[in-house]
Order: sequence, then C-alpha cells, then structure tokens
Amino acid sequence: MKGEAQLACFHPQKPFLFVASKEHVRIYHLVKQVMVKRLLSGCRHISSLDVHTSGDHLVVGSLDRRLVWFDMDLANTPYKTLKYHERALRSVGFHPRYPLMASASDDGSIHVFHSMVYSDLMRNPLIVPVKVLRGHSPVNSLGALSMVFHPTQPWLFSCGADGRIHLFQDL
Repeated sequence: MKGEAQLACFHPQKPFLFVASKEHVRIYHLVKQVMVKRLLSGCRHISSLDVHTSGDHLVVGSLDRRLVWFDMDLANTPYKTLKYHERALRSVGFHPRYPLMASASDDGSIHVFHSMVYSDLMRNPLIVPVKVLRGHSPVNSLGALSMVFHPTQPWLFSCGADGRIHLFQDL
C-alpha cells in the first residue's frame, strides 16, 4: 500500500477491510486478498472513519474540518461533504441502531446528525443536523478527542483534552 496507514476498520457483514491513508481509503477483500476499491476523499489528512451497519455507507473525518460521506454503491468520490466544525475533526461515527451520526472536533463541540439510510437504492441518504453538543473546553488546541454511541440507547459518550468524559442522553 502506498502511503502510511492511519487507521482501519472492518465491514460489518462482508470480508472487507477499510484502510485509510492520509488522503485515500482503500478497501481490501480479505478472502481474495485484493484491493477492490480506492475512495478519493478530497481531504488532506484523514483522522477517523466509520462504516454504517448496512455496510453501504462510510463516513470519514479529516483534520481539515471536513466530514465526508461515501455511498459505496455510487462512486469512489464523496456523495456529500459537510463542513460544520471550526477546527479539525477527531472522531466520526454512526449509531449501530438509530439513524444518528456524530462528529467530534478540536473546537470542543460534537455535532449530531439525523442520518437516515434507505433500503431503496433509488433514494439518497437523508442527512439533517440535529444538535450541537458543547461540553469540552479546548486545551492546547485540542478539544473533543473521541466519541462513541451506546450500542442500544440513543446516548453519546465523549472524552476531551480537558480530561473530562461526558454522557449526552437527550439527543
């Protein structure tokens, strides 16, 4: 693989491995041991990624403030690029059960989105901003470092450079 691997994650249902370098995401078929797709993010430095539970959608966060959504069935270029944060994104993720997606940033905020993915391939995903959660104070230019959704409840846990861990329940 050209470039330095930044992070990796598995496909939820198929034998695929997603490997992110600074600017691209490569998808490898683990059984056939070949690269099946290379996604062009348009970002300068990828910082996080997550695969939707359907396996057909991927979100990528970058240090240049972008959240990039890929529809795996369409093209190797982004379906949608969102730029809501004032500083670098540190963590992005989908909720495993609810139609929620979130991004955590160095500005100390976490943006929560309603992200409805339809089983009908003719309908595009619906992405609507829901709430901005503020709970972390930036320390040395670092804010909310990581976030994760609870597996069954609509709750979000976050940790920040300020040494605090927050639980947000009313999403």
